[in-house]
Amino acid sequence: MRQRRDKAVPIVPPQSQTLPIVHKFGRFLLVGALCTGLQYLVLVALVEGLGLSATVASTIGYAASSVVNYFLNYSFTFNSAARHRRSLPRFVLIGVFGLLLNGAVTFVGTSIYGVHYLLAQVAATIVTLLWNFLANLRWTF
Repeated sequence: MRQRRDKAVPIVPPQSQTLPIVHKFGRFLLVGALCTGLQYLVLVALVEGLGLSATVASTIGYAASSVVNYFLNYSFTFNSAARHRRSLPRFVLIGVFGLLLNGAVTFVGTSIYGVHYLLAQVAATIVTLLWNFLANLRWTF
């Protein structure tokens, strides 16, 4: 009797798919809160301490927190098994777009609408949070 040979189907799904999306989003929010705290700390320090513009300070804070964000999201949020040479460039590309989005929202809020820089940053955080989660969930990890 011949055995039927089907395509191999993995018994265990990849690690990044084992957590429900709600659980991943909860972890993403936790990591995001930590990284947002870091970004805001840098933002306030650069605006209040060095007198930099809110847009420049926000951009620097975003970039600094992105480094921490990658490693925490890779290992904790998404439990990724993807190689860094694949996931890191994707994360960076999404992060660059998020950085531009963050800067644009901050600029529009402070320069066009005249709102306080921290309020503009809150709006930028919400917009980039949604972008970063969905893009990283679907493409990076």
